[in-house]
Amino acid sequence: MLVTIGGDDTAFTAYRLAREAGGDLRVVHVPKTIDNDLDLPPDVWTFGYQTARAVGVDIVHNLMVDAKTTGRWYFVVAMGRKAGHLALGIGKAAGATLTLIPEEFRGRPVRLRTIVDILAGAILKRLAYGRGDGVAVLAEGLAEVVPSEDIAELGTAERDEHGNLRLDEINFGDICKTRVRQRLAELGIKTTLVAKNIGYEVRCADPIPFDMEYTRDLGYCAAKYLVEGGTNALVSIQQGRFKPVPFEDIMDPLTGRMRIRMVDVDSDRYRIAYAYMLRLKRADFDYPSLLARLAAAAHTTPDRFRALFGHLVEGGAGDVPSIAPPSP
Repeated sequence: MLVTIGGDDTAFTAYRLAREAGGDLRVVHVPKTIDNDLDLPPDVWTFGYQTARAVGVDIVHNLMVDAKTTGRWYFVVAMGRKAGHLALGIGKAAGATLTLIPEEFRGRPVRLRTIVDILAGAILKRLAYGRGDGVAVLAEGLAEVVPSEDIAELGTAERDEHGNLRLDEINFGDICKTRVRQRLAELGIKTTLVAKNIGYEVRCADPIPFDMEYTRDLGYCAAKYLVEGGTNALVSIQQGRFKPVPFEDIMDPLTGRMRIRMVDVDSDRYRIAYAYMLRLKRADFDYPSLLARLAAAAHTTPDRFRALFGHLVEGGAGDVPSIAPPSP
């Protein structure tokens, strides 16, 4: 009997072991990843995520205080190789100025210039409201949706034993910092930008009580399932009850790998997070008074501001509808 513990790569290894063993080895997998991206139902967490989020929120809170007292911006890069659950969870709970995740681009490649303009636009909007500070939380997986020709480091970055890019070697925060500084300089604006990666310090933290209890439950269910003859499944607890998820049910037939659970950007949970973000939105271009205020902060005219940043909300890109009002 074998219990494996880890993310999608470890789950795939467990699946392969179980298949090759042909019943001689019973295998179950316990979902552990701070990325929270194993293909489980909504609101079924992978253990470690809530602890990493709690530690990340404390770090971002401290950076928000430092940003306010020094008048600077922080670009905080959070782990999340494919999905933006951790970045969004940290940014929303901490009340960061804005959070960027790959899912908001809906599977489309995104030019680095677009990400740079989103960040620069947020800085300008913050200036328009009298603040020169802020904190943007960026999911590290953004680097994987940017074309390789936009980031030279992508061509030389190493890959791990599962073929994944080692995103911590790309310094995505520093790349954004340099490009945003250049973009603002074109408008005659100088601001202090600091890139900060938070990764190992959040995944190595002592577990919060939620994860202490959660892992006890998962471990108990994994052992009991194996002893009673179960195999070839991922351990989950749904609505308070143990439910094994067969490996085959979470395989992607197109890739031959485990499916990745992405952030649902059509959910109210994301739309509420977006509503609280301070970033350029459609209304900023629809109302002349708002557009004039932004243009003044950028030392330019409303027409030129629209020409520079209007692409962020054109064609449905970069803007999210408000959540639907409750039914009467």
